[in-house]
Order: sequence, then C-alpha cells, then structure tokens
Amino acid sequence: MAYITLDVKKLKANYIYLDNLFLKKNIQWSVVTKMLCGNKIFLTELLKFDITQICDSRVSNLKMIKSINPKIETIYIKPPAKRAISNIVKYADISMNTEFETIKLLSDEARKQNKTHKIIIMIELGELREGVMGDDFIDFYESVFNLKNIQVVGIGANLSCLYGVLPNHDKLIQLSLYEQLIEAKFNKHIPYVSGGSSVTIPLIFQKLLPKGINHFRVGETLFLGTDIYNNTKFKKMHSNVFSLFCEIIELTEKPIVPMGEMGTNVEGESFEFDQNDIGETSYRAIIDIGLLDVETDHLELVDKSLEIAGASSDMIVIDLHENKKKYAVGNLIEFKLDYMGILRILNSKYIDKKVINN
Repeated sequence: MAYITLDVKKLKANYIYLDNLFLKKNIQWSVVTKMLCGNKIFLTELLKFDITQICDSRVSNLKMIKSINPKIETIYIKPPAKRAISNIVKYADISMNTEFETIKLLSDEARKQNKTHKIIIMIELGELREGVMGDDFIDFYESVFNLKNIQVVGIGANLSCLYGVLPNHDKLIQLSLYEQLIEAKFNKHIPYVSGGSSVTIPLIFQKLLPKGINHFRVGETLFLGTDIYNNTKFKKMHSNVFSLFCEIIELTEKPIVPMGEMGTNVEGESFEFDQNDIGETSYRAIIDIGLLDVETDHLELVDKSLEIAGASSDMIVIDLHENKKKYAVGNLIEFKLDYMGILRILNSKYIDKKVINN
C-alpha cells in the first residue's frame, strides 16, 4: 500500500502568506490546480479557502472544480484544442489563446451556449512555448476585437516553463508596454496583465516587478513553498504540504552484487558493480510503489540513512544497509516529493490520497 497526504493546515498557511503578499501590491492572483489532477478530496479542501479564481490545464479538472463550487471563476491555461471547444466554453469562464481560428470557434460556441466567453491573449516573450509573435500582435488583437461573444480581458505570457527563460524586469516591462499600446490604439480596457507566476514572485521582494503586472497564476509556490527563480525555498512557507508513505512488502538480507549474466532492466539501463562488494550483503526492502507511479529522481527519502537501490514498474527497492533502525515488513517509509513527483503521484489511480486536518 502507498498513499500521499495533504496537510491542510500547512497549505492554508501558505495560501494566507501569498494572499497577503499580493493584496499589499494590489495584485489579483489565481490558484493553479493542475498539480492536484482533479482530485475531488484535495480540491474540496482547497476551495474552502477564500479563493475567487482557479486555473487549470485540463477541462475535466475544471469540470470537477465547477461541480464543487459553480460560482468560482475558472481559467483554462493553454491554447484550446478545437475538439474540446464545447466543454471549454461550458466549464472555463476564461481561456488563454494564441490562434485566431480557435477564438472564432469559441465565439460561435459561446453564442450557442448564450454566453460571452472571456479570453486572455498570450504573447511570445522568448520562451518559445505558446504565444503570438510580437510582430503579429496588433493585427491579431484587431481581428479578435471584432468577434461577437468574445471579451478580451487580458494579455499574458508564460516564461520558465519550457527552456527556463526567466521573467526579469525587462521582459515584464515589454509585456506591460504591449498592453498600453493595445489600449491606446483601440481605446479598449484590458483588465489583466497576466505576467506573474510562481517564478515571478521573487521580483516582488526585489522591487523589480513593473507596476503594470497585475495578475499572477501560482501553483508550485503555493503547494511547495518554492522560490523557483533562485531554486530555493521561501523561509516563511511550508515545503512539506505533501508527504508520500510506502509500505514495506519484503525485507531480506541479500547480496549487494547481482548474480548471473547481466543484461538491461525494464528501462533499458545496464549496470556495473564494484567487484570488491562480491560476498557482501545488506538489508533490502521492497516498497509497494513503482515507476508506473513516479520516477525515483523525484523522490527524497526522509530517513537519510536509507538509499534507493533501484526500481521496476511497480516496485522500488530500498537499501537499508545494516537496518540499524529495525525496519520490518508492514512499516511505512516516508518520502518528500518535488513538483513533478507530486504531479505523477496524484495522477496515479493506484496511490491513495489522504487529508491531514491537524
């Protein structure tokens, strides 16, 4: 058995810390919930906070959010797929867009559903993921403004997600200037300049955030207390909101060096062992989780006397060395997880999800 826990008290403390930070700067922020993978138990706890706006990259997750709280404003945070237009208009109040033909389809569908669909248009600032190129931006906006059942509520950009291009002061000034240009040229008010994300938060403390940036989308820092810009943790935030516990299903003293002709494992990897270890033994525990659920690079053992020895599709082997702490079959081994580790675990239907309400 393996399960992941969410500590509601620690998560709420992180939320209050960020909410106060943004409130002081007159910044609206939206919680990015894609890490929770639409899990109803965890989303229900999160939505008990004073949250007004949620972002996610999966329509099914937005549907779950709306089923818990229909009044909360939802944002779909990647360019919509044409085959998902109907559900995006149904479950997302706002979507982020880069393709004119897609926005036309959103307009048509919004008319069918008797809605006005709001959009944030994303601009390319060098990360080379989603975004309209700067040279095309004015013409793009002019075309979109003529569509019925569409309301442009923002300009946005994504940085650091693909190649790690950082959102420095110059990049965000550029985003702000595009917003000012659009407003001046077309006499249109653009409420959101959505250039903030978890990686942008340190610029607030450094007083390098341009005043024009008034909307943040934050997930990782809320859930992990991560200072992504500097690859550290914020001292006043909790980094252990999530914990993973895995049960020992076998514990035996075994040779350190495998016996037999060596080939490759399930991942195509080959191994070499120190021949001086032939004849030596250590205690090895098998835990009830595997590569199907999470890659070992994203796991950190809480007990530093232990070591991950290897993994297969549905089991991980832990080297207990001399087993001085007397682990036994049925005991639980605890892990910390990074962002991708949590994402993988929460996406696994084989891992139980539990809430801690201390």
